[in-house]
Amino acid sequence: MPFPGQINEDFALVIMALALSMDAFSICLAIGMTKPRLRQIVKIGIVIGLFHVIMPFIGILIGEILSEHFKAIADIVGGMLLVVLGGQMIIDFFQKRNARIIPVQPKGIGLIIFALSLSLDSFSVGLSLGVYGAKMLVTIVIFGLVNLFLAWAGLLIGRKTHTFFGLYGEAIGGLILLVLGFRMLFQMHF
Repeated sequence: MPFPGQINEDFALVIMALALSMDAFSICLAIGMTKPRLRQIVKIGIVIGLFHVIMPFIGILIGEILSEHFKAIADIVGGMLLVVLGGQMIIDFFQKRNARIIPVQPKGIGLIIFALSLSLDSFSVGLSLGVYGAKMLVTIVIFGLVNLFLAWAGLLIGRKTHTFFGLYGEAIGGLILLVLGFRMLFQMHF
């Protein structure tokens, strides 16, 4: 039987994983509005989930030393990527063209970069948790599963709302990405 302190620690990890997965959920909601195939939805969710296992694992191993430096980098890179993706979606909506510099439905190396950018915050949190002494296996399993399921939920909800929003779904998705990207960029601590 687990001790009450262990239950509180696990609950705190679930809450932390939920907070970290809100960006992935929101972005996947926007990507879902581009009507990805179910196979792509499964793949995107799995890769996001895997990166939310790998990055906190690495972070926990490294510990507290570099935590502050990577938090600033995570906000800058993540924010810039969202602004670029959102801007591309809006421009594509107005120009009615299909060619994109960065795929809105990430594939191949684009999917790896996308999942990596989403998991940089998990790396930063992993650094702090490593110093705190959190149990590695429990932490990475919780982070991975929460992000996997919320990415899938965002993609599926976005896919369903695409029909509701019609042609404006891509523009709305792009606007969501722009807002999230600018929010990340302007919340940096200088």
